[in-house]
Amino acid sequence: MVSGAAITRSSGAQPASPPTRPEIIVRRLRSATGAILFAYILTHYINHSLGLISLRAQEAGAAWFLAFWTNPVGTVVLYGAFLIHPGLALWRLYQRRSLRMPTWEMAQLLLGLAIPPLIIEHILATRLAYDLFGTQDSYAYVELVLWKLAPFEGVRQSLVLLVAWIHGCIGLHFWFRIKSWYQQRTAYFYAAALLIPVLAWLGFTEAGREVDVATMDPHRLAGALQSFHLPDAAGARLLAELESGFIYGVAALLALVLLARFGRTQVEKRRGLVRVTYPGNRIVESLPGATLLEISRAAGIPHASVCGGRGRCSTCRVRVNRGLEHQPHASPEELRVLSRVAAPPNVRLACQLHPVGDIDVTPLLPPQTGARDALARPGHLSGDERIIAILFADLRAFTKFAERRLPYDVVFVLNRYFTIMGHAVESAGGRVDKFIGDGVMALFGIETGPERGCRAALAAARGMAEQLAELNRHLAHELKEPLRIGIGIHVGPAIVGEMGYAHVTSLTAVGDAVNTASRLEAMTKEYQAQLVLSEEVARYAALDATLYPRHQIMVRGREEPLAIHVIANALDLPKTLHAGG
Repeated sequence: MVSGAAITRSSGAQPASPPTRPEIIVRRLRSATGAILFAYILTHYINHSLGLISLRAQEAGAAWFLAFWTNPVGTVVLYGAFLIHPGLALWRLYQRRSLRMPTWEMAQLLLGLAIPPLIIEHILATRLAYDLFGTQDSYAYVELVLWKLAPFEGVRQSLVLLVAWIHGCIGLHFWFRIKSWYQQRTAYFYAAALLIPVLAWLGFTEAGREVDVATMDPHRLAGALQSFHLPDAAGARLLAELESGFIYGVAALLALVLLARFGRTQVEKRRGLVRVTYPGNRIVESLPGATLLEISRAAGIPHASVCGGRGRCSTCRVRVNRGLEHQPHASPEELRVLSRVAAPPNVRLACQLHPVGDIDVTPLLPPQTGARDALARPGHLSGDERIIAILFADLRAFTKFAERRLPYDVVFVLNRYFTIMGHAVESAGGRVDKFIGDGVMALFGIETGPERGCRAALAAARGMAEQLAELNRHLAHELKEPLRIGIGIHVGPAIVGEMGYAHVTSLTAVGDAVNTASRLEAMTKEYQAQLVLSEEVARYAALDATLYPRHQIMVRGREEPLAIHVIANALDLPKTLHAGG
């Protein structure tokens, strides 16, 4: 329910406890058992693909496969994972307060629930038949039954392997997508995810054809069936009854979970609702116990979550504006993730916060946030206030120049100009922020501090003057008059971070210092000079500014006058300036 007025909960609510040790163990157990089952499917697929060589190669691979998975330890680990992982999926389904979830998560859930009833027939017909009746569950037996005697079961088993593979790939993708090494090799993992099941199916097909040809003779077929020690009619009925009982049991468990969720909802409704206030004074009422991420999704409010709400990526984080004192404390795992992005105390992960009292929040990342934003990054990329040097440079009278030139010539000259300007900035240790028309904005000292940043900015200004003089010499036969440049440099506090929209983002800076640097560049026209810098820049850089004219100016937006130094030619700066900002 959404209403339009803010409601504040009584301050008497007590913070709940953070996730207990058993809850943390459950999360890790779910990941571990999922990894075990995926490893089983992967090795099974690899064994299938050996059929592209021959049935004999498949049987040789199966010997290693079975030695690994059917020894006492392997059996306990595999079948334990087979029972525990679906059980934890049902437990997680029970814990959810809302069934509204992203498409990929719903697909993974449905595929996971479909695996046990689909695969139980194969388990009973191979492993259990071997234990009870001595059936030889070799590849020849499996290929003969699934390829020739019961082709429908062959299609079914191919389907269940594909379902399990997709389910596992989705889980691994959202587990690893926040890792830098995975992002750098995503194309290779996608190729492997596609090729491995294709090769396995082709291997199964080739081996099936080999078995089909070998048993064309009815006598050879009868001999093969006899050698496999198939269950008799009573044994076949027993296996069928066990399969039906298992499927009914899974269905009953699922129904029990859904019924328990319904009963819990009715009980929780009597305890009252929690109200969450979002930006724009939008208020959502929810049952207590749901995570903040679930509340957002249930209300149709877009909310970033790269890892799918597993508490690994930090992209769902929110700033708590009001009501934090009534909420559960963050678990050590949540604090570890938040510390990775240097989050302040009033920031929480929406996927880990279970509001128990009214709360006012602001999501900190846009809904379309990608995996790249989940990586641990330096503070200056995530957003930070730092004292930096900012340089603006602009070509003089270039509009008049462009009016008398062909578009190709204009682009050619601009690209040469941008190249030398960018090289001068980077050689001095700065960062090119952006090119604006025929102007350049550059940042210095983001990671090294204002002293080195100011020295680097001055070194870059001198380098720009040198490079421009060289460019004018090269283009002397094409230019009626040499290109001229105006440069402004200022230092001061600015907010630095990656800003933009979707894929169009870059490291930039905003603030009064940036605006002041831009205005100093514009003043080079007034003073007919190549460089205007603030006195703060000279002080940080330890530059002897008494050699250059000093002025006091008023800058729009500043109450106090600003002391500046005007340098007619940036080449007049000393060559001994040490870059490195």
